[in-house]
Amino acid sequence: MAVPKKRTSISKKSIRKNIWKKKGYLTALKTVSLLKSLSTGNSKSFFVRKK
Repeated sequence: MAVPKKRTSISKKSIRKNIWKKKGYLTALKTVSLLKSLSTGNSKSFFVRKK
């Protein structure tokens, strides 16, 4: 017979939420850093054609 699962505590829920938010924040930082290097022409991972 199926048994209902125990409820997740608020603290555990907030820890997981903060980890999820931090991943998005770090990805955004990397994106901004890459865009800055592309705009200045200092990128070593992409080749930018200059007009």
